[in-house]
Amino acid sequence: MIDHLDHLVLTTADETACVDFYTRVLGMTLETFVGGTPPVERKALRFGQQKINLHVKGREFEPKAHRPVPGALDLCFLASVPLQEVIARLEREHWPIIEGPVLRTGATQKIRSVYVRDPDLNLIEISEPA
Repeated sequence: MIDHLDHLVLTTADETACVDFYTRVLGMTLETFVGGTPPVERKALRFGQQKINLHVKGREFEPKAHRPVPGALDLCFLASVPLQEVIARLEREHWPIIEGPVLRTGATQKIRSVYVRDPDLNLIEISEPA
């Protein structure tokens, strides 16, 4: 019945720092759109054919998660470049790797991953096929 993930919502305590990390460090594209009732300008981070919609803590949009809080996510992204290029970019941007490279089991295959934390302390795994 379900084919793939279209988007997810990330709640952030600091929208500026969040956008900076996902655009500057991870290379996602910032998108602004109008959504909700009443219509409100919103921000999203686009990558591939998916996106991350942003909610700011205390200014979330309805409908929303039951308990939206910053730092509750554990996300794994498959990189579009070799993991060594990801590591080099993280080093260039002075973003600390907290673990890896390590071998893991992904949704469809074995993966090789590094782990970082975003500004809200969400755990971010960046992987390549092993």
